[in-house]
Amino acid sequence: MLKKIIEFSINNRFLVIVATLLIVGWGIFSIKNIPLDAIPDLSDVQVIIYTEYPGQAPQVVEDQITYPIATVMLSVSGAKVVRGYSFFGFSFVYVIFEDGTDMYWARSRVLEYLNYVAGKLPPGVTPSLGPDATGVGWVYEYALVDKTGKHDLSELRSLQDWFLRYELQTVPGVSEVASIGGFVKQYQVEVDPNRLLTYNIPLQKVKHAIQRSNNDVGGRVVEMAETEFMVRGLGYIKGIEDLENIVVDVDEKGTPVLLRDIAYIHTGPELRRGLAELDGEGEVVGGIVVMRYGENALKVIEAVKERLEELKKGLPEGVEIVPVYDRSKLIHR
Repeated sequence: MLKKIIEFSINNRFLVIVATLLIVGWGIFSIKNIPLDAIPDLSDVQVIIYTEYPGQAPQVVEDQITYPIATVMLSVSGAKVVRGYSFFGFSFVYVIFEDGTDMYWARSRVLEYLNYVAGKLPPGVTPSLGPDATGVGWVYEYALVDKTGKHDLSELRSLQDWFLRYELQTVPGVSEVASIGGFVKQYQVEVDPNRLLTYNIPLQKVKHAIQRSNNDVGGRVVEMAETEFMVRGLGYIKGIEDLENIVVDVDEKGTPVLLRDIAYIHTGPELRRGLAELDGEGEVVGGIVVMRYGENALKVIEAVKERLEELKKGLPEGVEIVPVYDRSKLIHR
């Protein structure tokens, strides 16, 4: 057999040279384009269903959210394991599929079955799918630091949530950019129970008054001098003063009872259950870049770095982006 191969190669030198060049070229192309990563992805094909149910105890979340979703997901085609976890105010359901199942086919099947369970959930509760990533998709992390002290943690968190996060999510191969640390700014209405009792106003009425007043309404058009003018009612809340002037009720004399008459209104941080600290020097705001399933980790990281360099020009003076975790260094080793 070996003698015949040698004889064929000698008699067909041109074909052997062409085949050799093709193999070498294919090898070079494969080396340049092969997905590189330092951590092998051996995780299962899974779809995560996340559901918020604010203010509810784990037992209530288990009975009204986790259990109905998990029981429906048991009948999803290709699913081998369904796991449910109930916490204070939110629920996770993990649907794990057979090996070899296409990730996006699995996600579409889960979405299909979520439509069936929607009617069994409490009003206003909407489940959502987690990112199309795996357990090893965490490829890059950075921190926002202001050493000048001009910007507090709430301002840094706003920069992360409303500027950096959306820009980084447009990078090819990025599935999610998760924010961590800092304070999420919100309007807070601290109702005085004694004043509610004085005006005989139930707490639910205060909630409905705020919801009703934070809304834009549309009308029709008014034609004047052969020109149409759109009629709109502008009612979105833009500041504390708008909240203070919301009419909640009227007293016995017909005088409007404003929100500021029964509550203290201010801006403050949302309740948090964790923080981010850098090098033991104090709290910071961070961002975690999660890679999409099946992408080239090295290319995604390089693209994220390039985008961050572009975004540095739009940051306020004194704010810096500090890399915290970069898997590309491990890949190059």
